[in-house]
Amino acid sequence: MDLKLRGKFAVVNGASQGIGFAIAHTLASEGAEVLISARKLEPLEAAAERLRAETGGTIRTVVGDIRTADSIANILAAVDAQGGVDILVNNDGAPPIGEAIEFDDARWMRAVEQNLMSVVRMVRGVAPGMKRRGGGSIVNIAALSALQPIPKFGLSVATWAGVLGLAKTLSLELARDNIRINTLCPGLVQTPRLDVVNAAESPEFQEMVAAIPLGRVGLPEEIASVAAFLASPVASYVTGTTLAVDGGSNKSLA
Repeated sequence: MDLKLRGKFAVVNGASQGIGFAIAHTLASEGAEVLISARKLEPLEAAAERLRAETGGTIRTVVGDIRTADSIANILAAVDAQGGVDILVNNDGAPPIGEAIEFDDARWMRAVEQNLMSVVRMVRGVAPGMKRRGGGSIVNIAALSALQPIPKFGLSVATWAGVLGLAKTLSLELARDNIRINTLCPGLVQTPRLDVVNAAESPEFQEMVAAIPLGRVGLPEEIASVAAFLASPVASYVTGTTLAVDGGSNKSLA
């Protein structure tokens, strides 16, 4: 299927590895010009070189830590220098794991900055340009835990739940400008973070994998395919949606 992304300009944050890299790869393979950001220059440039080599696409880079307003301002300046953006993918890592009541105010505020305020600031920054371009698409990457909370993920669950509410509200407010916004909630996906959270050979991790109806961990490319579809004009009638991409793990009806 042609996703009709040729000539589109996309921004993907947290794109030096994992799901962010896979999304940038898919978008570039479909013909989009892609600006990628990450916190560290060396991994970012290495990712850009790999993307150029494997997709033949135009890949631009900007160093940015979406946990801070100043870094987001740098990303948005790079966007403005290109005349605006058609696609925004809000993606990053996740806050630390631990008992929710054990984290102090500073740690909670950092989680809010990372997961929620980064989306607020990025959308606020790109929306005017999207309006001028006749519309656009925003895809947020959260996690299945935002729909189906699990112990010790409280920082992520609480802040990504805020993203779900924000996205639904924005889908109503921005629809008149032809700006769509959707949120993906991946389940267990083979990324560097998964290696940190779960020892691959631990009995606990094996039990989690066994509980996935499809019987395996997902691949970043499988998340990227769904994200690229939602970002594309092919999904022009889809907005305000929260979608689990989890091998069937989500137990709810909605």
